[in-house]
Amino acid sequence: MVSVKREREIDLEDDEVPVKIGRSSEDRRSRHCPYLDTINRSVLDFDFEKLCSISLSHINVYACLICGKYFQGRGLKSHAYTHSVQFTHHVFLNLHTLKFYCLPDNYEIIDSSPPGDIMFLLVQRFGELMRKLWNPRNFKAHVSPHEMLQAVVLCSKKNFQITKQGDAVDFLSWFMNALHGALGGTKKKPSSLTKVFQGSMRIFSKKLPHPDLPPEEKVALLLKEEYQEEMSDTTFLFLTLDLPTAPLYKDEKEQLIIPQVPLFNILAKFNGNTEKEYKTYKENFLKRFQLLKLPPYLIFCIKRFTKNNFFVEKNPTIVNFPITNVDLREYLTEEAQVTEKNTTYDLVANVVHDGKPTEGAYRIHVLHHGTGKWYELQDLQVTDILPQMITLSEAYIQIWKRRESEDDTTNHTGA
Repeated sequence: MVSVKREREIDLEDDEVPVKIGRSSEDRRSRHCPYLDTINRSVLDFDFEKLCSISLSHINVYACLICGKYFQGRGLKSHAYTHSVQFTHHVFLNLHTLKFYCLPDNYEIIDSSPPGDIMFLLVQRFGELMRKLWNPRNFKAHVSPHEMLQAVVLCSKKNFQITKQGDAVDFLSWFMNALHGALGGTKKKPSSLTKVFQGSMRIFSKKLPHPDLPPEEKVALLLKEEYQEEMSDTTFLFLTLDLPTAPLYKDEKEQLIIPQVPLFNILAKFNGNTEKEYKTYKENFLKRFQLLKLPPYLIFCIKRFTKNNFFVEKNPTIVNFPITNVDLREYLTEEAQVTEKNTTYDLVANVVHDGKPTEGAYRIHVLHHGTGKWYELQDLQVTDILPQMITLSEAYIQIWKRRESEDDTTNHTGA
């Protein structure tokens, strides 16, 4: 009698709902179930005994992921099926096989995302946004990036929020590294992103004695191997340019002077001769840099913000730069100068930060290659701008495009 009852309970699993649907349509529903957003995680507790709440049976128990109750079977006459029809609860979990099912349609729910990596969502949403932007048959003149921003919030673990403005360089650094990893790239394995933006440089580093030591001890320490200059090669996705310190005092008219510096002055950091001291908690180092390889698109990040224990300070120094024909050959090593054929770059995008460090706003200057005209974008406002006005802005991030040949000159109106 017991065996007959057990066989009858098992039959509840096999008594499936007849669904007249093709295999391709069923697979599509399995990977795109419309009821996943109805799951209520707050009521789920899998520490209870795996027991049907109606028949008190341990066999073939399913958990309703909407109300948290346990039911037996998923067939046409089962308690789980009746519950799904009566209360419109659709998502169930088999507590033995750990497979997910949608009732009363009775199909298995399959996770369509790649195994183990949520960062793939970032690539997917970014790709969709780019395809919408460049679609020549768009119905609307603008594209909403809401899905892309939601993916950023999720993949960054809420370090970047839709409702709170963050730092553009911090976001750029995280976004490029996240895309590189999600595209299958590693430190040694390239991705489509690193093929476009990644270059390499050589770093010369030398440890310095503590400044409070007596001169005799400093001389003795400098003779040790630990304090000799070391050389290492590394890759980069963007170059950080340091600005000179802003003046603290006002001029004779009681107005703060906004200093200006040429781009090539701050690029001297990478000529292989300019040394700069870097301080850590315990040790000081003297470093100099030299470029080994230039990418097709080169990104400059101008360091305008410095943080201390109390507040964030912004350096308002204006960087004077030409828009075209910037040759970076002198910043390469002698070996790289022989191998690198094209080292001339033209500006294609310029990100500007206006206002205070915490309350400012961003705007961007973009070159339209078809007409050679420059446009200023801020939110939904798009206006023409003269190239001469771009150099007067507080540039924060710049993107430069390498010329593929000496004759490859992009039409930059007014440059």
